[in-house]
Amino acid sequence: MTTFSSPASAEVSEIDRSARWPLAFLIFASLGWLVASGVLALLNTLQILNPAFLADCEWLTFGRLQAIQESAFLYGWAVNAALAVGLWILVRLSAAPLRGGNFVAVGAVFWSLGLLLGLVGIATGHMSSFALFQLPAYIQPLMLAAFAAMAAPGVLAWTGRRERATFASQWYIVAALFLFPWAFSVAQVMLLFAPVRGVLQPIIATWYGQNFLSLFLGPVAVAALYYLLPKIKGQVLPAYDFAPYGFWALLIFSSWMGGRHLIGGPVPVWLPTVAIAAASMALIHHIVIGLNLRSLFAPGASLVLKFAAAGFAAYLLAGLVDAVFSMRGVALITHFTYFEQAQLQLFLAAFSLIIFAAIYYLGPRLLGVAWPSTTLIRAHFLASLIGFPVLVLVLALAGWRQGLELLDAEISLRAIAAHTRPWLQVAAAAQALLLFGNLTLFAHFARLLCAQRSGESLAQFRQPQALEATAS
Repeated sequence: MTTFSSPASAEVSEIDRSARWPLAFLIFASLGWLVASGVLALLNTLQILNPAFLADCEWLTFGRLQAIQESAFLYGWAVNAALAVGLWILVRLSAAPLRGGNFVAVGAVFWSLGLLLGLVGIATGHMSSFALFQLPAYIQPLMLAAFAAMAAPGVLAWTGRRERATFASQWYIVAALFLFPWAFSVAQVMLLFAPVRGVLQPIIATWYGQNFLSLFLGPVAVAALYYLLPKIKGQVLPAYDFAPYGFWALLIFSSWMGGRHLIGGPVPVWLPTVAIAAASMALIHHIVIGLNLRSLFAPGASLVLKFAAAGFAAYLLAGLVDAVFSMRGVALITHFTYFEQAQLQLFLAAFSLIIFAAIYYLGPRLLGVAWPSTTLIRAHFLASLIGFPVLVLVLALAGWRQGLELLDAEISLRAIAAHTRPWLQVAAAAQALLLFGNLTLFAHFARLLCAQRSGESLAQFRQPQALEATAS
């Protein structure tokens, strides 16, 4: 990879000013949805521990509350944050101001409005029956159009870039911007508006869920790592020539992994078999990015890199866990248990930690003022570093025991619920800790938005770094 400095560039430039308010709104909205989903997740866990909790409120029964929480997290926090980070990186790498910023702002407003109406629809019983795709059918075309409006400036940044050379960060983000609306629209047609019949429905549903996680959220997180590491450390990534192999391995194999959730179901046997093989082959992607980004784990890193390193470790572990626990002998135990929720939470923890790192890095450069409090950043890091591993570990342990006992016909469901209850109590505490950490980030970003911008604060970010955007 060829890397060069750009002395004329600045840490706070016209590029950042052009994207300031549309992307700031996206980040603020995403953090609001993150806090809301954290409250809902805590309430949902309390419902598992005490089924009578909110049982008299029709809008907040367990199934509806779980769907509301999942949708708020995925389509509120994850999509908004991924778009904000992805667009900022694309604009930076294009070396040109953001074009179509008004489309981002309008799309963000309608996306959040559509999501809010969709959550009300779920609460009133209009939800679909598909995991990760539970928003009512009547709201989804609006959200697809809103996403297109927000993604269009990213495509313009890609096509109007001033440098012919492209970098790994750009590959992953541009792929994500095209793959999500494709999968989202296909799922809308085949599951909601012209639904396929029989076993084709779970096949399409698992295909969409896998694409949403692995080919939209995952690529944006990886792109952020490829951008942040050389920018902060000022060094060329090792083994960067292998980066295209990791990119294509993700695109080729990840889309086939959804069938691992259908093991033992009434589907052709070859579908889960292909999914198991694809999960193993997708490890090529994880090996390559592990080689490229291994210096993230070097000691003495900044808080931004500590967030990124924790998220990267979780991302690599999630890939390994998907490959190992998709095997039929193991899936026999973990299927339909809390263990599958632990796997999902591990991936979402990886995504969230990496996006936290990106927000802490881009926030001052986007808004032209330093974070007001290092203490709040440390508090958020500690809450995340403790909360995420504890949540994933206790759900995995609860799920493993649950799976073993479900295979024993002599153990009643009441006994199984009693045995998993202590683990779920710890999970509720972990959810509360994560909620505290996310509240600190939300409040901190609100302070950043309201902070006074002075020439002195802007000067901190005007010095060009050793490696500008062209270092990937």
